[in-house]
Amino acid sequence: MHRMKIQFCFIFVTFLTSFTSIPLTHATSRYYRTLAGGHRQGGSTKFNEQPLAEIAIYEAVLALHEDASVKASPNVLGLKGEDTEWVTIQVDHPEPSPDDWVAVFSPAQFNGSTCSYEDYTRIQPPYICSSPIKFMNVSYENPDYVNTGKSLLRLQIINQRSDFSFALFSGGYSKPELKAVSNTITFANPKAPLYPRLALGKSWDEMTVTWSSGYNIDEAVPFVEWAMKGHHQAQSRSPAGTLTFTQNDMCGGAARGVGWRDPGFIHTAFLKNLWPNMVYMYRMGHMLQNGEYVWSKTYSFKASPYPGQDSLQRVIIFGDMGKGERDGSNAYSNKHPGAINTTDTLIKDLENYDIVLHIGDMSYANGYISQWDQFLAQMEPISSKVPYMVASGNHERDWPNSGSFYDVDDSGGECGVPAETLFYVPAENRAKFWYSMDYGMFHFCVADTEHDWRIGTEQYAFIEKCLASANRHKQPWLIFVAHRVLGYSSNEWYGLEGSFEEPMGREHLQHLWQKYKVDIAFFGHVHNYERVCPIYQNQCVNNEKSHYSGTVNGTIHIVAGGGGSHLSDFSELDTVWSIYKDHDFGFVKLTAFNQSSLLMEYKKSSDGEVYDSFTITREYKDVLACVHDGCEPVTLAA
Repeated sequence: MHRMKIQFCFIFVTFLTSFTSIPLTHATSRYYRTLAGGHRQGGSTKFNEQPLAEIAIYEAVLALHEDASVKASPNVLGLKGEDTEWVTIQVDHPEPSPDDWVAVFSPAQFNGSTCSYEDYTRIQPPYICSSPIKFMNVSYENPDYVNTGKSLLRLQIINQRSDFSFALFSGGYSKPELKAVSNTITFANPKAPLYPRLALGKSWDEMTVTWSSGYNIDEAVPFVEWAMKGHHQAQSRSPAGTLTFTQNDMCGGAARGVGWRDPGFIHTAFLKNLWPNMVYMYRMGHMLQNGEYVWSKTYSFKASPYPGQDSLQRVIIFGDMGKGERDGSNAYSNKHPGAINTTDTLIKDLENYDIVLHIGDMSYANGYISQWDQFLAQMEPISSKVPYMVASGNHERDWPNSGSFYDVDDSGGECGVPAETLFYVPAENRAKFWYSMDYGMFHFCVADTEHDWRIGTEQYAFIEKCLASANRHKQPWLIFVAHRVLGYSSNEWYGLEGSFEEPMGREHLQHLWQKYKVDIAFFGHVHNYERVCPIYQNQCVNNEKSHYSGTVNGTIHIVAGGGGSHLSDFSELDTVWSIYKDHDFGFVKLTAFNQSSLLMEYKKSSDGEVYDSFTITREYKDVLACVHDGCEPVTLAA
């Protein structure tokens, strides 16, 4: 142990000499408006700040204590192919303090030799330039630590393509003093293919599989092996393309500095000519240069129904989830308190839905790239089983002077790159995160609120084309989806603005929703649930509350942003168009029973029970019927 400390001390006092002092964008957090800035309350507290940003890692100083120690076990994880393991951390410190904490670093080496010239503004380089991937107060599970100086912690570690070390700090998060460093632990195969994400392809009979690994194409060839369930003798192999992104691809902030971590390699394979409704088995593989194979676990999915197919089809919709921590680390209970509940409730009900739409603000990594892997691991039981379709939110995309419609720093410098790379969507250009998709009797138009949607823009043209392309005879259920509320919301900070919407939202789009008779428009961004009456130009067009039938004379608006991040308050003002509000975590389920019957249910994440619902029943002639600002031209000619 003493020998390790001497070696570590030598590494720490060795630093690079060729540093240049430049401004660090993320170090000076900018004040921005409530609406644009992602949920400020009172104009001061930024509730969606990444917990890792609480750590002033650049301020860390070397203060190794000869008698302090940290020991991690087991040394090797994943011996049976596991991608998640529990690790025991034994801490001994002769001078304990209530603000002692343990940081998890990966890669295990975290000294000043990893710094780049962009990492700091001081003349003397910092000791540490990379954020830990998670952290925990030493007293979390052992309140008596401050008296005994001894503590046992259990941390959940996922495979993130590198080794791990654990460091003991005193001085709290603002003035960290490094006291001891553990032994290094690693997964048996840190490069293993992991965390599959299914997504619909551009054709109805295509499913895409995206996953992460540590294998570049010059080391191994990626592919997916798949077959219809029960027909293993007819296995197919589909090659995968490989992408990655680098620190230079980030636009600034934590993503380009303290939060950077190598994302490994992201592979996507296209499984084509699938038979509708059939169950397929699949696994990801890498063929090494020596001819050996590395395999993932085996998974399954159900192929999409044929467009217009009259059968039971079920869709889950929510936004703004975030990442939970099952081990209590990272103080996430104050940031995304509902994320684990929502995830677990959806996992328990996996057999009762067919596809998921996560409408923006996914991981809230906010520039701390390690958190994306952890979010993918959290969602893997769902994303490996059903198509997991995503939309872009402010915490994926927005960064000043980067082309985002909102000139704010909500992405922590990611400017959309990780989300666009880690998830496949059937967009013409994933940097412009808008796309259409068909699933059976549903036609979805997914907008990107972080790019301009107003009349005359490229995205506006897409939205109209997408809505107009729906064959309402075969796909009667037309759904509009976007992150920010372009429709109606009784949220407190929208109310303070006096608009009860994202400024310039419905003013530019409501005539399209009316013209093409959109059934429901779903939004996130506001962290609660709210259902609005069928509405057009601020007026409810139907007095019914639980069952709608006949002509489509207005669009129902639903805010489903209670996926897990901190909750948003409602305005005290009475919004006459609001039918149901819930200040809680939850998600929406749409069930199409056939061409003429649709059920919407809002379920709480805490128990999975239904707290709000309505049905729509109608015939094809009701969709064709002329309504105000929604009539086809008619000639007087005979």
